Amino acid sequence: MGGKQWSSLGCPIEGAVRSGEVRRIKKGLYCLSDKYLRGSVDPLELAQLIHGPSYISLETALSHHGWIPEAIYTITNTTSSRSRVFDTPIGRFSYTCVPQEALLAGVRRVEGSHGSSFFLAMPLKALADLVYVRQLAWQAVEPVVESLRVEEEALDRLTMEDFEEVMATYRTDRIRRFLSGPRKELGR
Repeated sequence: MGGKQWSSLGCPIEGAVRSGEVRRIKKGLYCLSDKYLRGSVDPLELAQLIHGPSYISLETALSHHGWIPEAIYTITNTTSSRSRVFDTPIGRFSYTCVPQEALLAGVRRVEGSHGSSFFLAMPLKALADLVYVRQLAWQAVEPVVESLRVEEEALDRLTMEDFEEVMATYRTDRIRRFLSGPRKELGR
């Protein structure tokens, strides 16, 4: 056997990357090129494989839930490990460290378009992460509606359980003040 199992160009995967049959996402993570796939790679399904532990949050989660009208060009994630950004052939993936007691509180596993699943922040969790990451001093519903253009009807669907689950995970006073304001305004 010896070196015969490897091409003269190095590892067989390197040759497949050079020929365009395989795309390198990051070191140690590859996917087939589009011509070998049925459909395209779902970036939301890919996000947890790139850097973890993590979940889809911030603008990407809010857009996925239909809470903000803007198109999203970076897949935004929250992580318990260090913050990182990855530019890949599939797109840009941003991971921001947010300190919390329970990483997956306010997060649900969602079935992706290709049969695998990913972790997605529920809307209130995505808002709380956004307030933390952007260092916003929001304490009411008004800036959420004004700045993000979130419909008030969407906020009305938040439950007392949503607030309790998300409030229990954050240690920072800024997030607790943010969550307390809308909770009181919405009568939850």
